[in-house]
Formats: sequence, structure tokens, C-alpha cells
Amino acid sequence: MPKLNENYLNLQDSYLFAKINQKVTAYSKEHPDHKIIRLGIGDVTLPLGSHIIDELHAGVDALGSADSFKGYGPEQGYEFLRNAIVEYYAEHGVSIAADEIFISDGAKSDTGNITDLFAQDNVILIPDPVYPVYVDTNIMNGRNITYIDANAENNFLPMPDKNIHADVIYICSPNNPTGAVYNHAQLQDWVDYALANQAVILFDAAYECFITDSTLPRSIFEIKGAKKCAIEFCSLSKTAGFTGTRCGYTIVPKELVFTASNGSEMSLNAMWNRRQTTKFNGVSYIVQKGASAVFTIEGMAQCKENLAYYQENARIIAETLSKKGIRYFGGINSPYIWFECPQQMDSWQFFDYLLTNVQVVGTPGAGFGKNGQNFFRLTSFGSRENTIEAMERFKKLF
Repeated sequence: MPKLNENYLNLQDSYLFAKINQKVTAYSKEHPDHKIIRLGIGDVTLPLGSHIIDELHAGVDALGSADSFKGYGPEQGYEFLRNAIVEYYAEHGVSIAADEIFISDGAKSDTGNITDLFAQDNVILIPDPVYPVYVDTNIMNGRNITYIDANAENNFLPMPDKNIHADVIYICSPNNPTGAVYNHAQLQDWVDYALANQAVILFDAAYECFITDSTLPRSIFEIKGAKKCAIEFCSLSKTAGFTGTRCGYTIVPKELVFTASNGSEMSLNAMWNRRQTTKFNGVSYIVQKGASAVFTIEGMAQCKENLAYYQENARIIAETLSKKGIRYFGGINSPYIWFECPQQMDSWQFFDYLLTNVQVVGTPGAGFGKNGQNFFRLTSFGSRENTIEAMERFKKLF
């Protein structure tokens, strides 16, 4: 009989969104005539831009000819895509090298897999509430987690506590689930804290494309000293609608070098490269062709049109909450709207209340941590028609 990884016993019974789906499925079976509007999971609904589609087709066509056929590609990603990302960052004033970029199937995978690089006895600092993947992957590895409170009093933007030591720090900005965004000074404090503790920041920038305020940082590498202490994860899931196509990237600066217990130096860039070449065969050529189109003038213009559509949805939701006198966070520079549950309901009570009374599905804040117990998340990724209808239904409550 094999010895199993009993750390799995410490996980919740099911992944948050699986539990939501079970509840919605059960309700649908009992009420097949009710139209359910889903504003819970952060999945996009608009189609890919035509320029991206053209490049996806070009990638398919290339595989139909011996002269242009592609088999195994580089595990780190094709140079044409990595160079396009270098140029994208340069446009925002950030200099990175192509060999610091690793193409993957998404930020979710990479934020979980990056734990391979760190020993089990590290102190892991994670804000609460938080994207469940950060927590669950560390529990699976048997690590002890120290939580830092994100709450309404600090605008869901917790700052470092000098009395707490951390080795690995998770930061997501714009934040999932709260929609909160750190400014330059706040991120500088985090970078300074990480440098003082010889810690690594795992910076999830999956929603950077929603930042419209030019004074807010889109990348941790806009912050002085960050290349010595931070890894950045980004995704085309929201930038370009690649939730089903699957493509993202992780930036591991070559300056991230630490001393091992035997005194030798270890490069996180080299370690991640070794990990990827061992456990990952790379993203398909077809998908990378499509992804490279995202960073062209035409592709980015089409992506921004879709982003503007979702941003307007967020405005509609936020406006409704304002009219109802409900305190909320996010909705600007973020696709998520995080609000206080009315009538002192907890988040799962409010989930059931919304589903039963107006057939609108959101995400209970309790699924993101104890500080989300009385908060609720809606997303702006639905259709305009459904978003407007959901808010009209919402207005009839309370």
C-alpha cells in the first residue's frame, strides 16, 4: 500500500468554484424554467479578436506543410513570443530580457508550480482574502502559512509588518477577489520589506490590463529593487480572452540569486528553467502564434475594445451598488466588484439568497478566506445584456 500525501486531508472538501457549480446545478434541476445569470467565475464571454484568430489559423496551416511543420518547441517558449513580451514591457517603461520570460499555459499553473523551487520549511505570507490557488498549493506541500489581514479598514491592501518574518510573499494586484490595486509607494514598501527579509515576492499581475489609471503600477518591476526579490506572473486569459486557449508567462529575473545551505549560489531563473524543461513540454506553436498577435498594434487594439466592454459592465454593477448604498471595492482598474453582504448576511447565505430570489450567481467571499465571510464578489465578464438584467433584478431586492 502506498503512503499518500496526507496534506490533502487538510484541504477543503472541494475547490470553491466546484462547490458553486454543484449548488447551481442542483437549483437548475429543481427550477428548469428559471434563467440563471452567472456573474461569479472570472471567465470571459467575448470572442477572440480577428487578428488573433488569423494568426491561430496561420499556426494551424504551418503544421500542414513539411517545410513549416513544428514538433516539440522550446519549453521556455518561442523567441517570437518572448521578444513580443519584452517589447510590451518596454512600452510601459520596464526592461526585461527574453531569457527571463517563460511561456506557460497560464498564471494559475505557474503560481502553483513555482512552489517546486522552495523548501518546505519556508515561512509563506499570504493575504486573507486571497485567490485559493495560493493557499491550496502550499497546503498540498505541507507548508505552514502565515496570513496577513486584508480588510475594509486597510482598503483590502495590507502592508508589511516588520515584526513578522517571511520568506515567500504572495501579492496580487489588481487583486482577485477584492479588485484593490497597490500604488507605487505601497509596492515599494513591500519590495523594501522583501529585501530586508531576503524574501521572494510572487507577484500575480494577471489583471494588469484593467489598469486605466496611469499612476498605478502594472508590473512589480516598475518598483526599484524588485528584480532582486520578485517573480511576476501574467496571463492572456483576461488581456486577450485566452481562458480556453490557455497561454500565460512568468518572469524570473536573473538577479534572483540566493545562497544554499552548503554555501553555493542558486539562481531561481536557472532553477525554474530546469523545472520547466523537466516537467513541461511547452505551449503549442498554434497558441503561441495567436498569442504573439496580441502584442501587435492591431491585436492590442482589438483586445482593448473587449476590455472596455468589460470595464463598462463593471461600471454598471458599481453604479447599482452605489444606488443601493452598499459599500464596495474594485470595479475600477479591475474586473471584480467586491461588496459587503446586505442585511448582515454571511456570504454563503447571500449566495443562496441571490440564487433563490433573483437567479443571479456570484462568488461568496468566504471561499477566499475568513476576511471574506461577509463579502461577495461579482465579475464584469458577463454579456452586457445579462449584466444589465442582473442589476435590474438586484435593484428589486432589499
